[in-house]
Amino acid sequence: MKIVQKELHISSKNRDQMIDITSQVGSAVSKSGISDGDVIVYCPHTTAAITINENADPSVPHDILLTLSELVPPHRAGYRHYEGNSDAHAKSSILGCSEQVLLKGGKLVLGTWQGIFFCEFDGPRSRRVVLQIRGE
Repeated sequence: MKIVQKELHISSKNRDQMIDITSQVGSAVSKSGISDGDVIVYCPHTTAAITINENADPSVPHDILLTLSELVPPHRAGYRHYEGNSDAHAKSSILGCSEQVLLKGGKLVLGTWQGIFFCEFDGPRSRRVVLQIRGE
């Protein structure tokens, strides 16, 4: 089994933002030379996340961010974290820091409407995403 690690650099423009990174992940997979296996997409930040969802309709990321804001408002009485970004930490924990995607024939195995998103909850910032590509 071959293992390749790559790093993506993401720049967010808004405090809350979902950035489609599917093509960047796919490109890294192609360059790795690994045809069949998987890729782990990992976010090493506590106020950001990785998720897979629809990337065909831009309303979907908007609606996800709206729902998260309603569930975890930016300013709530009782937050104790002194940096003022408690909501970003909670949103990151809800969505999670990684996703695993299967590879077949050097391509990401995703559904027709699926894409991989980097989710920013404390931007704008420059961020990293680490990819571990494994297989043959």
